[in-house]
Amino acid sequence: MSRVIVIGSGISGLATASFLAKQGHEVTILEKNKSVGGRARQYEEKGFVFDMGPSWYWMPEVFENFYAKFGYTTSDFYELKRVDPSYRVFWKNSEKTDVPASYEALLDLFESIEKGSAKKLDSFLKEAQYKYEVGMNDLVFKPGISILEFADRRVIEGIFKLQLFSSFEKHIKAHFANPKLLSLLEFPILFLGATAKETPALYSLMNYADLKLGTWYPMGGMYKVVEAFRTIAEKQGVQVLTDHEVTGFDYEGKEVKRVKTDKGTFEADIVVSSADYAHTDKLLNTKANYTDEYWDKRTMAPSSLLFYIGVDKKIDALQHHNLFFDEDFTLHAHEIYKDPKWPSKPLFYVCCPSRTDASVAPEGKENLFILIPIAPGLEDDKDLHEHYYNIAMDRLEERVNTSVRDAVIYKRSYALDDFKKDYHAFKGNAYGLANTLRQTAILKPKLKNKKLSNFFYTGQLTTPGPGLPPAIISGEVVAGQIHNSLKY
Repeated sequence: MSRVIVIGSGISGLATASFLAKQGHEVTILEKNKSVGGRARQYEEKGFVFDMGPSWYWMPEVFENFYAKFGYTTSDFYELKRVDPSYRVFWKNSEKTDVPASYEALLDLFESIEKGSAKKLDSFLKEAQYKYEVGMNDLVFKPGISILEFADRRVIEGIFKLQLFSSFEKHIKAHFANPKLLSLLEFPILFLGATAKETPALYSLMNYADLKLGTWYPMGGMYKVVEAFRTIAEKQGVQVLTDHEVTGFDYEGKEVKRVKTDKGTFEADIVVSSADYAHTDKLLNTKANYTDEYWDKRTMAPSSLLFYIGVDKKIDALQHHNLFFDEDFTLHAHEIYKDPKWPSKPLFYVCCPSRTDASVAPEGKENLFILIPIAPGLEDDKDLHEHYYNIAMDRLEERVNTSVRDAVIYKRSYALDDFKKDYHAFKGNAYGLANTLRQTAILKPKLKNKKLSNFFYTGQLTTPGPGLPPAIISGEVVAGQIHNSLKY
């Protein structure tokens, strides 16, 4: 039995710890913050319960598969409810579109917007389903060590169907012409780290996850997932220590022997970092897997300017999820990916979970989470936060046709400097490494340190990428790699 230290208690860290403890190892998680969950933390203020990060629950089978491997099911931890409509889109000129959960209703919606598009959507999503099934069953569980991992008959035979080398933008425009439909289909890739023109058409698999598998919500909030993962970890015997920030390592030859924290030192036979990869490399110093120059050349997914808001009234014109596409989608993407700057006319997202779940806000009040995607690496400024708060509020009030600002009784902003402070996030990123072709599969940062025989990485900056489902898978993959590396 090995002594394993896992750095960080985000979903990937909790998943890794659970699998390693199940294998029989003695596992301790060291978390720098006062609560577990990483970017998926939660806090409460004035009776409002705010999920700090992830708010979309997609790919429910990934969660269910994880629970099943430990003898549980989703319903053992929380009630999962499908959100209907999946989300509401606000366009210019006060138009709005509700994206229905029902597939038949979705076909009708597309047909009403563009004649002949229902049949095209059916064809488009059948292709997307193939990519999803190959991607989620064959590709994401590859550790990204060697190109030979992809010498798989199904992958090779389907390489053209996967459309790894064609543009997402070109792919969707081959099916649809209406700008609204194009925006709806581009939405899921907005956070992948590149424009639709530079994102592989493979990622239409996200449209299948969105439009066919649906948008879900765990009653009580997204933090219910973190609580479930912590419960499973502790049931396997994992020790979770919060308020323990890792500050360095002691080495003997090619092994880490001790992990140093601000609260003391921990003996280790194996170390897994689910903390920010670039930050971990800085702590490793001469044992870093990659140089500062390497990290500076990586393309990062966006950061975000977030607002957590408590409102002393109900806002009937909002759904649970709301996309404000009432400005130029292309301009905002350009100002994130091509000409990084604070956006001139930002699109934004509003989550109103109190529309579904009364427990997250006091009676008669509304819980709002506003997210504006921004480029990573920008200079942060609290005055800018207020500027963009007013931009979002002006457009929110105009689109929902009611006053909101004067009913706000709680407000907190959160942006690049906060991501750096709380998570040591490289360039203040919110979503990890961009899913571009040059940063896919074996081209992602490796799961194993090349200078140390017992140091591994997991999470959104390595295989398979950002998001809750990939984080779960990343934990399982690295635990498998550790298991395979040990000689029994």
